[in-house]
Amino acid sequence: MGLAAYTSSNLVNIESLRNYCLSKAGATESFPFGEETLVFKVGDKIFLLAGLSNPISFNAKCTPAWALELREKYVAIQPGYHMNKKHWNTVFYNQNLPNSLLTELIDHSYSLVFNSLPKKIQQQIHATISK
Repeated sequence: MGLAAYTSSNLVNIESLRNYCLSKAGATESFPFGEETLVFKVGDKIFLLAGLSNPISFNAKCTPAWALELREKYVAIQPGYHMNKKHWNTVFYNQNLPNSLLTELIDHSYSLVFNSLPKKIQQQIHATISK
């Protein structure tokens, strides 16, 4: 299910972002950096962070080549704030990015992290969703 199912108008909000991230297999949420930063993990590895004090952006993992391409194409996608700028983007979702791109970025980040997990953990996550 795409992010559009969680949105009103074409702009995403923090609640729709949260719901979409939690719809991913094995995804969990926590606040390891304090109550102002919502963190989404799969297999105890972060795939997305979102600030709650002024919820207009999120940080998502990305392959280095695509990260550069996105930053050149969209002013609303910038090097990851407080993150490794080679592998993370900050995405300003309040700047009319298409919902299809937002979901693609979230899905891409989740997949990168999920695929980096040990096979045993990947299998455990798959086993929980097939029940």
